[in-house]
Amino acid sequence: MTYADEFHHAAAPTYQKLLEYYQPKLLLGLTATPERMDGRNILGYFNNRIAAEIRLPEAIDRKLLCPFQYFGVTDSVDLDQLKWSAGGYDKTELSNLYTMSGFVARQRANLVISSLLKYVTDIDDVKGLGFCVTVDHAKFMCEFFNEHGIPSIFLTGKSPDEERRSAKGSLISGKVRFIFVVDIYNEGVDIPEVNTVLFLRPTESLTIFLQQLGRGLRLAEDKECLTVLDFIGQANRKYNFEDKFAALLANTTRSVTREIRDGFISVPKGCYIQLEKKAAKYILDNIRASYGNTAGLVTRVASFEEDTGMKLSLANFLEYYRLDPRNIYKFATFSRLCARADVMDDFSEPLEEILTKAMAKLAVIDSRRWISFLLQVLPQLHDLEIDQLPELERRMLQMFYVTVWNKAAEDWSSDEVRKNLRALADSQVLLSELIDLLKYQYNRIDFIDAPVNVGFSCPLDLHCTYTRDQLLVALDFLKPSTVREGVKWLPDQKLDVFFVTLNKADKDYSPTTMYNDYSINEWLFHWQSQSTTAEHSSTGQRYIHHKETGSRVLLFVREFKADRITNGAEAYTYLGTVNYVKHDGEKPMNITWRLDAPIPAKYLKKTNKLVVG
Repeated sequence: MTYADEFHHAAAPTYQKLLEYYQPKLLLGLTATPERMDGRNILGYFNNRIAAEIRLPEAIDRKLLCPFQYFGVTDSVDLDQLKWSAGGYDKTELSNLYTMSGFVARQRANLVISSLLKYVTDIDDVKGLGFCVTVDHAKFMCEFFNEHGIPSIFLTGKSPDEERRSAKGSLISGKVRFIFVVDIYNEGVDIPEVNTVLFLRPTESLTIFLQQLGRGLRLAEDKECLTVLDFIGQANRKYNFEDKFAALLANTTRSVTREIRDGFISVPKGCYIQLEKKAAKYILDNIRASYGNTAGLVTRVASFEEDTGMKLSLANFLEYYRLDPRNIYKFATFSRLCARADVMDDFSEPLEEILTKAMAKLAVIDSRRWISFLLQVLPQLHDLEIDQLPELERRMLQMFYVTVWNKAAEDWSSDEVRKNLRALADSQVLLSELIDLLKYQYNRIDFIDAPVNVGFSCPLDLHCTYTRDQLLVALDFLKPSTVREGVKWLPDQKLDVFFVTLNKADKDYSPTTMYNDYSINEWLFHWQSQSTTAEHSSTGQRYIHHKETGSRVLLFVREFKADRITNGAEAYTYLGTVNYVKHDGEKPMNITWRLDAPIPAKYLKKTNKLVVG
């Protein structure tokens, strides 16, 4: 076995030489920042699978790192018009602006000091690092702080080891308050006593941002939290604010825009994020310009290869910008963005509007079995003999059909159905994109799915994600749009299907339908029936005695009613079959169910968070 630390360097030529030379049978790679700053993927060494991971919010929640208080300060310098190339600002222009622009540079340095005095409790307790863009910038900030009575030093990548050790001792002892640095203290150096971090330059790389933040998150005696001051100004619209804040949040189901507007309610335990009013506006405007409209996406597509040095493809684009595919499909297909950016020939395909909406739904599917079937069948639609398909595959095709055309194919031989499938087969550009999307989705699956025994050949897999229409047609109910309630009894299959929305908004539900649904633990789930269900009613008795009568109960759960990105209906996670344990009350009945398969940890946080102790 070969053990490799700081594995995010694996894509570097020197690291690759070592890996090629040793050719280990078992390779264990360790890194705190798997996202490389150049966008290159290191997961290929591990069959594109992460064996185990603890992200920053979880590490803070588990008290492996200290909490932070993050202040986004409105910068006095406008970077909107600065030169942008190869994925970032020109360092020379940045440095000149921060050090040689006379009044502007000194005004900004004054802002740094005044903000520091505003946000730290006691300047005499500060042990801080200031991250600068160049040596000149670090030297300028050091001299300015010393001029204003805050003892500081600066270090660079060329500073000798003895000078670094001396600087570390001076910071810990309190002889100096700040070390201003450039090209060092990103990784591999520990000063646990650091309690204040200044981000004095825009950090385009999420990797570097997390490395620099990490310098202050080490646990130390008498250190309660890390104070972070980030100076946020008007930025180039290609600058990515969203990733930085997403990495700090514990709840990945909420957009950064929503978090900013709601006051960052999803920070880890003991943490705090506050943005000054103008800084918040700059960030929201930037996100809107970058991803919040078609124009922003077209701009990124047009300059993708120049900015990244990577070949433009749907997968590369999504991975480099860490975008959820729905961020694209709520506006247009990727092919249409490419055509508008003049990086591919224009095209005209009649199904474009229909497929754009369908791809937004297909962008969340995560069943290996279903995706594998679609990748096999879609390229041969012209010659597909549907009647020759096994029942299971016909159901999977039905799931796809209802996703695209919003109604089931009740007769596969009908003129309408055949015409629709022919039109899809003839849509060469968009069909190719659809296949690319499915391949991308398949490679992102990070859990083990499995078939569930429901008494017949059913394509629904445990812990996978499905829309209401997809899962109902998979169960042979071909009029899914008629289901308006959170329960559906399918007598032919002897199945009770429960659709549970965990977070219910008052505006969507009346007091009589604000059901109380949550997991008690990984095996038990508390569920409230509809408000009219009595214990001795036929429905209530069917729930209680489902085992004796040979019926099954299927549980599907989603966190919110509306999808956080598209604002359409959110899909459900399939928790499998459940069995009656006990109940109390009626109208509604409070029933405890035992799951046949435990709820995985990644879903458990979502399903049990409504429990009040």
